[in-house]
Amino acid sequence: MSRPKIRHLALYTPDTDKLAAFYVSVFDMEIKLRAGPIGKGPVFLSDGYMNLAILPATTQGEVAVGLNHFGFLIDDIEALTEKLIAEGVEKPTMRPAGRYAEFRAADPLGNAFDLSEHGFQEDQVARDKRATAHMDPTVGPTES
Repeated sequence: MSRPKIRHLALYTPDTDKLAAFYVSVFDMEIKLRAGPIGKGPVFLSDGYMNLAILPATTQGEVAVGLNHFGFLIDDIEALTEKLIAEGVEKPTMRPAGRYAEFRAADPLGNAFDLSEHGFQEDQVARDKRATAHMDPTVGPTES
C-alpha cells in the first residue's frame, strides 16, 4: 500500500463565490464544480494537485467559519480501516452518494477527514463500488 496523500481541504465561508474568486485570482485555481445557488452553494476548486472545497456557512452560528475537514487519497480502504481501528478510533463511515470522497473518519481529537480511493471527482468505478458494496452506509466497510 502506498502512503496516503492529502488531496483536499474544505473551508466554511458565508460567501462561497467571494472566497472562491479570491483563490482563483490570487492562486490561479480552477473552478471544477459549482453546486447550489450562486454565492450560497459549494464551489470546488483545484490547482491540479490539491483540491479546495468552499462550503457555505451562515451567520447564524450553525458552523464555524474556517477549516471543516481535509481528505486523503488512499489505495485500500480495508487496510486503512484496520489501521484506524488499531489506533482506537471508529471505523470510517460511507459518505452519501454524489460526494467526492467515499468515506469519512476522524482522528482521536475528532478532526474529520475524508478517505477516497478515487480522488476528487467520483468516477464510474467509485459509483459502481458504492452501489455494490456489502456495507451499511452508516457504519463503514465490512468484511466480505
